[in-house]
Amino acid sequence: MNKVLVTGGCGYIGSHTIVDLINNGFEVISIDNYINSSRASLKGIEKITGKKIKNYKIDLCNYNRVRKVFLENKDIVGIIHFAALKAVGESSEQPLRYFKNNFNSTLNMLEATKEFGIKNFIFSSSCTVYGNAKELPVTEETPFQRVESPYGLTKQAGEEMIEFFSKANPKINSILLRYFNPAGAHESALLGEAPNVALNLVPIITEVAIGKRKSITVFGDDYDTRDGSNIRDYIHVMDLANAHTKALEYLIKNNNKTNCEVYNLGIGEGASVLEVIQAFEKVSGKKLNYKIGPRRKGDVIAIYSNYKKAKRRLKWKPTRNIEDIMRTAWVWEQKRSK
Repeated sequence: MNKVLVTGGCGYIGSHTIVDLINNGFEVISIDNYINSSRASLKGIEKITGKKIKNYKIDLCNYNRVRKVFLENKDIVGIIHFAALKAVGESSEQPLRYFKNNFNSTLNMLEATKEFGIKNFIFSSSCTVYGNAKELPVTEETPFQRVESPYGLTKQAGEEMIEFFSKANPKINSILLRYFNPAGAHESALLGEAPNVALNLVPIITEVAIGKRKSITVFGDDYDTRDGSNIRDYIHVMDLANAHTKALEYLIKNNNKTNCEVYNLGIGEGASVLEVIQAFEKVSGKKLNYKIGPRRKGDVIAIYSNYKKAKRRLKWKPTRNIEDIMRTAWVWEQKRSK
């Protein structure tokens, strides 16, 4: 059985990806220090898959501790590197913290990849690397614009580090997955988005609906979009999770054309903030309390994907829409709030 190391495995995307990996025959170990995650994810994974996951609670910025994980697990076939600080707004307030954590953790994972002869490396990137793209939808060839946040810079620089690393290490294969806006929950409602402080739109919506928050603030209604609010490409977290499994299988089978490839992961269309609110109201039957606020620093106006390259090469495509996202997120919120 192929063993995979998932960093940030107790986080939102990491935990759902572990489920998909296990369901496709992989053995998984995790590294997660619970900064913005919970041990409860491990229980959810076990209930869904019947497999108990070993998690190492360590700081990836400490290379000596990282090495110990690899010394204990010498049969790792691939690494999926999720672990990072990821809040756009917070990154603008604490840029040095984001630079130190995200850069150093990625450097240490690349160092371990080289030292221990790991052949396959998948990096969790983001559509933030495109900045305010001049043309939509964005493809993998869309030129980068100036990023709007320190978080975005860590993803741009992370990709460039891996590209240079790949040129110097031709026997190591890497894939950079640029995802758009993950949302939703596992159909079982045993896993979902449960941040210590909700910063993304969908969990904020469900927290308002359940009564944890009084209202939602829509940050700006005067953008050059169809209803004045920001537009994003929302992808169901289980569709996103499956893309990681397919990317790893693609590398293991040596189907890659080069040793460093990049793929967009989205559903290929955008939904505005106001449209997402309306989608939730439709599937839940609940009216949401929201207000219009000023624009938020660091927000991109509009972005959505062209994912044809992933469909063609990885044999992946999304199977769920915005209503599926809101429905599963709402069931998850109700269950975890009991």
